[in-house]
Amino acid sequence: MSFALSAILESSFDDAVAATRHALADQGFAIVSEIDMRATLSDKLGQDIGEYLILGACEPDLAFRAISTDPRVGLLLPCNVAVRRDTTNPARVVVEAVNPDVMIKATNDSMMSGIAGEATRKLDAAINALTAP
Repeated sequence: MSFALSAILESSFDDAVAATRHALADQGFAIVSEIDMRATLSDKLGQDIGEYLILGACEPDLAFRAISTDPRVGLLLPCNVAVRRDTTNPARVVVEAVNPDVMIKATNDSMMSGIAGEATRKLDAAINALTAP
């Protein structure tokens, strides 16, 4: 089981970001944070890593259920979705989401595993929608 759910798009970076936002919203996720890694690392280190954006995606119902089960799960929220230019093929954009099923294994909690499974299915559906015809 991979720690990432991923799709590769042949589009502009901005179009990939817009499509990712739309696909996540269709699955009930809200974007609660956004980190422009290119700008951050350029500003702090003077390094250019190319286009790279991390979206913090939160499905409110699942987040509420998870936090109600174990408040410490907030350490694992929100679900990070990275949109980045493929450094090996600049015509492509890679979209990767953290796999909640893998992350939640650290809790060893069966109730939490069920919630993580739902989150994984929704994130997987969003990622797969990006490459659907």
